[in-house]
Amino acid sequence: MDELNIDSKTDSGTIQNPPDSPVALKNVLEAVLLAAQQPLSVNELRKVFVEEIGADVLRVLLDQLRAEWSERPLELIQLASGWRFRTRAEFLPYLERLNPEKPPKYSRAVLETLAIIAYRQPVTRGDIEDIRGVSVATQIIRVLEERGWVDVVGHRDTPGRPALLATTRKFLDDLGLRSVSELPPLEMINQTLELADAQ
Repeated sequence: MDELNIDSKTDSGTIQNPPDSPVALKNVLEAVLLAAQQPLSVNELRKVFVEEIGADVLRVLLDQLRAEWSERPLELIQLASGWRFRTRAEFLPYLERLNPEKPPKYSRAVLETLAIIAYRQPVTRGDIEDIRGVSVATQIIRVLEERGWVDVVGHRDTPGRPALLATTRKFLDDLGLRSVSELPPLEMINQTLELADAQ
């Protein structure tokens, strides 16, 4: 039977006997991921172990751990910035009863601007204005930057050197995505905006 074989820490804080079986390694990964407050990359997870563990081995263990949790209320997911546990969507209504905070509501202008940046990135403020047909208030960009969803990733090599805006890893993490290629089709975004207008 595989057991986690870790002795108590020494005075220097290092672990005497690192885990030496796949089950023990998965137990350590599970503990670390459950305790983490944000997603952890494979490189960050490799630092947990005293002995060198290959990234490919770690990915296999993570996939096995994800499969083991497939029938539980929590799921192990891979996001843009790493791996994390999260509550499955079907259990969120119960959690909201404990913490009934309402999520922030964003104006149509903010959502349209975010959609343009997400689907056309990197874009300048002028590009956004051309697509929307109206000027973009500084406050709209500031709201998205303060949320951590949008950041300046460079400057266009044109007169005035306008800032190029793109979405961040936090944006992808908050949406539960690994990359922008996983964004829903634009038609779905338009339908969502129309529903928001109707409400």
